[in-house]
Amino acid sequence: MIPASFDYVRAGSAAEAISLIGEYGDEAKFLAGGHSLLPMMKLRLAQPTVLVDIARVKDLSYIRDAGDHIAIGALTRHMDVEKSPILAQHVPLLAHAAGYVGDPQVRHRGTIGGTIAHADPASDLPATTLALGATYVVQGPNGTREIKAADFYKGFLESDLAADEMITEVRVPKMNGAGWSFQKFNRRAQDWAIVGVAAWRGSNGSGVALVNMGQTPVLATSVSKALAGGASIADAAALAVAEASPSKDNNASVEYRTHLAKVLVRRALEESTK
Repeated sequence: MIPASFDYVRAGSAAEAISLIGEYGDEAKFLAGGHSLLPMMKLRLAQPTVLVDIARVKDLSYIRDAGDHIAIGALTRHMDVEKSPILAQHVPLLAHAAGYVGDPQVRHRGTIGGTIAHADPASDLPATTLALGATYVVQGPNGTREIKAADFYKGFLESDLAADEMITEVRVPKMNGAGWSFQKFNRRAQDWAIVGVAAWRGSNGSGVALVNMGQTPVLATSVSKALAGGASIADAAALAVAEASPSKDNNASVEYRTHLAKVLVRRALEESTK
């Protein structure tokens, strides 16, 4: 389908982008990689009157060592996340998961900030950053604020991000040698996950998050609590769906997703245990 008509403006900085959104109001949308927004526009699920192009805001594309965490600019491409030597050293789970996003064309255009802002529970990186305990930095006309990943996702394609705010940075704690695993079950390599699992386990605890097991990315806190209490991997994995609310679609029934989540969590915990 052809999208409804819209106006187009290009921002040269984050400040200009926020100013433009404020000028054009709630009907304006940011455009970065466009892999989520443009299909929705073609299906008339989104009909912005103005697109504010932020793809050329170069000061939001970086990966930096910031002491106890790695700071990632919101407009950093998935391919740069996947290939980053800094992330490979300090947050290998995130670098590995980025390699599962779509196909090479998507990874060369899509951005980490865009996929998080879209808040799709079937996306790989929202759940991965959730498992890692990331913090998202957002900027709007009233200033900058930090939102923990666990507090960010509110519903299907809904987040704590206001209409006149944009994500500027993703801060991910260093893993400090913790074991990790990313499990993704799908029909084809470039497809959305039928179920996915991002997990890590180390001396300071663990984190497990599920892809496509609810209206938001799901943090499987019951699994981590069970492990902390001395439960076996099998017993902890049996609690994989305690916080989930899977739904059926053309790819899987609720029962199938439930079974698959438990299997993949067990595999992820076995792989991440050192």
